[in-house]
Amino acid sequence: MSGAIAARPRLVAPPQPARAVPLPEAAAILSALPMPAVVLDAENRFRYVNPAAELFFQLSFPTLAAMRLSDLLPEDSRLFALLAQVRQHEAPVSDHDLALESPRLHRRGVAAHGAPLPEMPGGVVLTLQDGSTAQMMNRQLNFLGAARGASAMAEMLAHEVKNPLSGIRGAAQLLEQSSTEEGDRELCQLIQDEADRIRGLVDRMDMFSDRPVELGPVNIHQVLDHVRRVAQNGFAAHIRIVEDYDPSLPQVWGNRDQLVQILLNLVKNAAEAVDPMGGEIMLSTAYHHGVRIAVPGSRERVHLPLQVSVRDNGPGIPEPVRATLFEPFVTTKRGGQGLGLALVAKLVADQGGLIECDSRPGRTVFRLSLAMPPSAPRQAGAATGPGDKGPAMRPKGR
Repeated sequence: MSGAIAARPRLVAPPQPARAVPLPEAAAILSALPMPAVVLDAENRFRYVNPAAELFFQLSFPTLAAMRLSDLLPEDSRLFALLAQVRQHEAPVSDHDLALESPRLHRRGVAAHGAPLPEMPGGVVLTLQDGSTAQMMNRQLNFLGAARGASAMAEMLAHEVKNPLSGIRGAAQLLEQSSTEEGDRELCQLIQDEADRIRGLVDRMDMFSDRPVELGPVNIHQVLDHVRRVAQNGFAAHIRIVEDYDPSLPQVWGNRDQLVQILLNLVKNAAEAVDPMGGEIMLSTAYHHGVRIAVPGSRERVHLPLQVSVRDNGPGIPEPVRATLFEPFVTTKRGGQGLGLALVAKLVADQGGLIECDSRPGRTVFRLSLAMPPSAPRQAGAATGPGDKGPAMRPKGR
């Protein structure tokens, strides 16, 4: 018998099944997630919605609880195919770069992740990641850079161009007075005319220079009503204008004259883009939670919940132009100088707001996100004072 001692087999406890998380605890976990998360039953009814999802859909949980997903999205949306695959294979499924578009919802670049919910037959936990927010912030950085570039260009032109230009024009005037030949006088007059034209362009660029802007509470509905009246008595006389306003919207924090200039420019661009026979421009306001930006040089984050939109049904903006739309000298108009939207970008930045553009054939929307006055908390049903519109939507035009 060998002296070796046989090793005893080691007893290993059998693996324990993972403890199912009780539904109340699961709801608390989902509520803490920063990304939108919903629970859908077998018929795609909303059974749970976390706060981030309420912001995503811009609807409260009680409202969503009375709805199906098909009330928000068309049946051919890729999101329904994802849900069907989750239920068919009883396994997690992901999809990216989804476009969730309907009259009630407009999100692009969305990533969706669905997983089966064993406690609910046919139930799916769906999380969404809105890539459009990152894209919007990237566009904001682009237009803020464009605004800064335009401001620097304006200062350079004012200092380096206008002074020698005045000397050139003065010399041309002296030559014209001393010239005896008709042809020479015509050439001198041509020099003066061209100098005046360049000076006019420099003066336009001077609007981009950094000047102190006085901000205060502004009734945005009064501003929109003024812009509509100006448009319909001028460049948009034969175009249908529709108003869709939130009557409880509080005042915005901005400069009234600059807001008029911003919106007039956007409405004029829309009027020039649409077909005069079937063109339509919609002016709308809404309150949206969750839009915050960091203030450079501090830890403060500015809340921009007030949204003003100008939408038209024109042919849309060409894809190659969209990325540089707010930069100076970028235009799609024949004979245009490309300063209008660059000026809009600069003025919006002066208001402390954001602007974004979303365009496709038949639908172009410019959205302004603006701040509330420092001491004006949102209150349901808060009136905006004179200039409120009712009913909420009504067409205007001839």
